Amino acid sequence: MQHNIEVREDITVIELPGKKLQIDVYSNVNIRIPATAIIFLPGGSWLTANRKPLAKRFAIPLAELGHVCITAEYRVASEADWPLQVQDIKSVVNWIRTNSTELAVDKNKIVVAGKSAGGHLALLSSGVDYMDSKIQTSSDSTVAAVVAIAPVIDVHSMIGREDIAPFLGHHPSDETVHNANPINHVSPKYPPTLLIHGTSDQRVHHGPTIKMYEELEKHGVPTDLVLFAGQGHSLDSDPNFSEAMVAAIDFFISRYVSNNKTTELK
Repeated sequence: MQHNIEVREDITVIELPGKKLQIDVYSNVNIRIPATAIIFLPGGSWLTANRKPLAKRFAIPLAELGHVCITAEYRVASEADWPLQVQDIKSVVNWIRTNSTELAVDKNKIVVAGKSAGGHLALLSSGVDYMDSKIQTSSDSTVAAVVAIAPVIDVHSMIGREDIAPFLGHHPSDETVHNANPINHVSPKYPPTLLIHGTSDQRVHHGPTIKMYEELEKHGVPTDLVLFAGQGHSLDSDPNFSEAMVAAIDFFISRYVSNNKTTELK
């Protein structure tokens, strides 16, 4: 662990029936002013949500760059019915905003990011009006930007696959499927978005990500799209690509959220 990174692990955000929703916080001890907070959500096909591998790939490098990175979990399909997973993400956002002073973050500069299923949840939890009407939100859970890596956007293509949990239920209605697709909630109010995908992803095809980019562009939402030619779904396990993604995330945040370097580092 880098000597300038402070790690606070297994912090309970909220106690839910049968589960404590927990996060890990990575911050730079050299931060001098409130930083941008980046919530990072793991993938896992809605079967698992293990946040620990995100530390080396994203949380520590982003903290090195001066951000406060929070790796978070959410209830998977076996633990809660849809769309309570989105409520879990919004609970984390609310907790960070409430504890922004202690965390040394700017409560108006909260970014939600995720990979695969986590990317799907990041896109859906980014202040989408429809989702707010379907879940309980006790306070402001809007975010400044969203980052989605190899995100699930075409939810219909996931239904019935044995390697993916039936997170919408075993026989979801057309309306349920429609409303679980992030692309159907794009509006001019959607936050700035960074989309990252490999073009040889056999698990989650990159085509819907391109369509999501086009839809955001059509509505005038500031959007960056990064495609890695010939890379599959696990491209972030390769340090060369995880480092490139961290750089892209940092640059994206500097353009659309921070407007300048969030920290002064020694």
